[in-house]
Amino acid sequence: MPYVLFDTAIGHCGLAWTDAGVLAVGLPEPDDALADYLQGFEAELGVPDAVAASAIDKITALLDGKQADLTTVPVVLDVSDFDASVYALTRSIPAGSTKTYGEIAARLGHPGAAQAVGGALGRNPVPVIIPCHRVLGAGREVGGFSAPGGASTKEKILAIEGVAGFGEPTLF
Repeated sequence: MPYVLFDTAIGHCGLAWTDAGVLAVGLPEPDDALADYLQGFEAELGVPDAVAASAIDKITALLDGKQADLTTVPVVLDVSDFDASVYALTRSIPAGSTKTYGEIAARLGHPGAAQAVGGALGRNPVPVIIPCHRVLGAGREVGGFSAPGGASTKEKILAIEGVAGFGEPTLF
């Protein structure tokens, strides 16, 4: 399985894929660490095929603040049914919008399972494609973000997407 590193507005990102779709997305971190992460999916440096090139174009556009529909990017996930349901619902959140962990849990029929939703999103191997950054804690708290840079990276992506309250100057 191949992987590639590519430039975005927030730094170097990476993508690993198969013929069936994207396996992993790595957000900015030092290139050695990013390559190590992607190699953990048994991937080797390669040349993007049409699916990977399209995914890279869409990720790059989104991180440049342009409209990009990543819901059509095929992904290959080996996850539990619960995680798959969290990912499907999260993937339906449009750019510029957010939901809370509790809202996701309630919509899945598991009220009170906000922490389990957070755990599932923390295991998300394809951030941005499955936009876990669009899920916030109660009271619009950023909450955790397992990608490199943590909450700061999450806030940066939300600001790029134009989510109110992120990337805007405050009075205090």
